[in-house]
Amino acid sequence: MSLLQRLAWGLLLFAAVSACRVDAQDDLLARARALHRQAPLIDGHNDYPWALRERSPARDLAALDIGVPQPTLMTDIPRLRAGGVGGQFWSVYVPVGLQGQAAVRATLEQIDVGHRMVRRYPETFELAATAADVERIFEAGRIASLIGMEGGHAIDDSLAALRMFHALGARYMTLTHSANVAWADSATDTPRAGGLSRFGEEVVREMNRLGMLVDLSHTSPATMEDAIRVSEAPVIFSHSSARALHDHARNVPDDILRLLPPNGGVVMVTFVPGFLRPDGKPTLADVANHMDHVRTVAGPDHVGIGSDFDGITSVPAGLEDVSTFPALTAELLRRGWPEEDVRKALGLNVLRVMRAAEAVAARLQALRAPSTATIEQLDGR
Repeated sequence: MSLLQRLAWGLLLFAAVSACRVDAQDDLLARARALHRQAPLIDGHNDYPWALRERSPARDLAALDIGVPQPTLMTDIPRLRAGGVGGQFWSVYVPVGLQGQAAVRATLEQIDVGHRMVRRYPETFELAATAADVERIFEAGRIASLIGMEGGHAIDDSLAALRMFHALGARYMTLTHSANVAWADSATDTPRAGGLSRFGEEVVREMNRLGMLVDLSHTSPATMEDAIRVSEAPVIFSHSSARALHDHARNVPDDILRLLPPNGGVVMVTFVPGFLRPDGKPTLADVANHMDHVRTVAGPDHVGIGSDFDGITSVPAGLEDVSTFPALTAELLRRGWPEEDVRKALGLNVLRVMRAAEAVAARLQALRAPSTATIEQLDGR
């Protein structure tokens, strides 16, 4: 065979292999999208409400109308639909620079954004309070919208404020953000309480009584361990990754992952580049690596997805916005994840956690009244 013939055969072989790879990837994406239709993809953390506040001090939804493409955002309705999103925890984050009544007011304003957003786009969103709500809304072809509070400073050391936020729709609260609160230590601050104080334990107990998910993202390992010990309901990590793969303070250590099976909790692996790789330049494969690790150490019942879209300034290659979730699902399938495990990671695990928290709340509400404890009584402050 002449050199020219060998080159021709080589080009034909390359073209054939490339075509097979494209066909295989297309098949994986088709399977991924089918799974998104079977089980709701429930993303644990999206910061659109804060992105709106930063761009419009009046929090005017028309200023960033997500009903149409928004190129300066990672989130809009066309891309949520393309991404097969079935449920979304909208973060009502307020920075730790706001304390006391300023934090309470800002959190109320952010919850108001969530309520107004759902009313503005009723054909797309519906507010969900329970796992049954999520399933019903998903089956109706809409996106179940849940409210997640980010940072215990929002309650200003008040269990009454916690209860009122729950009454307004908040379904999880991250116990700390980037700094300690008086009753719990943050992952990124100098430890002060040694985990949870006595009042911090009472916050967790009251969240259990309400049916509000205890979110341990941003907390120190000691706070994680204390909360898992105290909580009668499964906990969540709404947007964290695996510390064994990248030793970042915001990630979850393996000894905590091993506590999840008896507790029932879920780590919703995040897309924050700095939490995925030391060089801060991850790809979609790195997110899948962290999901693989959580699944291996804690088990397939304890892994989920918590993107942090619109709360991050850079993204993993291949996961640029909310339309790209099926690419991650396809990667899990390519790695050999059983479809049932993929459905669990998409949202079934979170629904199980919600149902368990609701059952615990029903039991506790029959046993005890709302707590009237104060931080002064329990911690001597």
